Amino acid sequence: MGGYGHFVWPAFIFTLVSCFTLYLKTNKEFKKEEKMFLNEFKHMQTVKIKAVKEKEALSSSPIF
Repeated sequence: MGGYGHFVWPAFIFTLVSCFTLYLKTNKEFKKEEKMFLNEFKHMQTVKIKAVKEKEALSSSPIF
């Protein structure tokens, strides 16, 4: 590396460790937020929509 290896490798290692630490913190925070979200919205009831038959939806009398 042309004599600059003792500057490049520590910088590379510092960057790698910093990115890995940031990843771990972000992942931990994401898991925490996900758990809070699931606790809050897990108990919401789902709404089922019934399909309406075409004959029931149409009126037998013409509209003028």
